[in-house]
Amino acid sequence: MQSWREVSIPVPWGHISGKWWGSEGRRPILALHGWQDNAGTFDKLAPLLVANGFSVFAIDFPGHGRSSHYPKGQFYYLYWDGILLVRRIVRHFKWSNVTLLGHSLGGAISLMYAGAYPDNVDKLVSIDIAGPVTKPEKRTVADTAFICDKFLDYENLNEKRLPAYSRDDVVDLVMDAYKGSLTKESCEILMQRGTREAEVPGGLHFCRDVRLKIAGLAPFSRELVVEFAKAVRCEVLNIKGKPGMVFDNENFYHEVIESLRSGAKRLERHEVEGTHHLHLNDPNQMAPIVIAFLSEFDPQDVPI
Repeated sequence: MQSWREVSIPVPWGHISGKWWGSEGRRPILALHGWQDNAGTFDKLAPLLVANGFSVFAIDFPGHGRSSHYPKGQFYYLYWDGILLVRRIVRHFKWSNVTLLGHSLGGAISLMYAGAYPDNVDKLVSIDIAGPVTKPEKRTVADTAFICDKFLDYENLNEKRLPAYSRDDVVDLVMDAYKGSLTKESCEILMQRGTREAEVPGGLHFCRDVRLKIAGLAPFSRELVVEFAKAVRCEVLNIKGKPGMVFDNENFYHEVIESLRSGAKRLERHEVEGTHHLHLNDPNQMAPIVIAFLSEFDPQDVPI
């Protein structure tokens, strides 16, 4: 894989880690991963973009990969946290604009950021998702007590009580959890940043914060997602996997796409053979589409 360097950005609760591919003298594409994944999800796609003149900065969201976990007592509100984090990064580097590349959760956050800051996003590429996952009000009410109790249970877990796994067990667990979305090679790539050594010789802990499993409070309504989509003004590329993964009713996916069409400067939509992790399993199918879409914007001409 093409060379990259580790980057750490200070934040009030610790640091945000990320992988920077390509020249440091140009503003990179900011790449955002999916829920419980990490920056390694772009390990195969990023070198293809770099080979075509782009730089890529893929971050680990808080509680993911090598980034700091939130302090004890603080809940994860994934979508809202994501907008704020992208803004922190943009301000940290003093970028006037940003180009966003997001998979799954990262794609949803990219849409929200582009809707919240419509004049500060050049282009948006979303992979296998159109917008945030919604939840019916009755389901929210029914889930609230469970989420609150599990959160309190998780924050009292002792570090020494965290299970340690062999590398083979880690791969088996993750492959099973992703239900066929990952190849074994892709799983091993993600786990390079997704695990750390345990005190038990040869054992591994998962790096991700266990509280991420129940980050389901403050869900979005369909109406709110549509309003964010309508506010987007930049050029948008949406790539859907075939079969990919459907998070909401299929009709709502198309409603979000049409809402984007109403305000976006340009909208491209493509379907590419592959699972939810099509960008990691086999990026060669989708890379030409992404490169062609981004090629009209030359980040070398934009100061960082």
